[in-house]
Amino acid sequence: MADKNVAVKKPSFWKGVRTELKKVVWPTKKELKNYTMVVILVCCAFALGFWVLDTVFLKLLEMVIGVTL
Repeated sequence: MADKNVAVKKPSFWKGVRTELKKVVWPTKKELKNYTMVVILVCCAFALGFWVLDTVFLKLLEMVIGVTL
C-alpha cells in the first residue's frame, strides 16, 4: 500500500514553460523574412480580391435598383 504521507512535488508552471520553449525550433532570419513576405502578399491578394468582388456587386446592385450609390 502506498504511503500517504509522502509529499508529491508538483513541477512549477514556469519550469514547464522553459522546458517546452527549449524544444521549439525557431526560424532563421531568412525564413522569418520569407514567411512574413508570404503573409503580407496573401493579405494583399485577399484585400484586392474582396475589393474587386465588392465593386462588382455594387455595380450589379446599382443596375438592379437603378440608383447610383
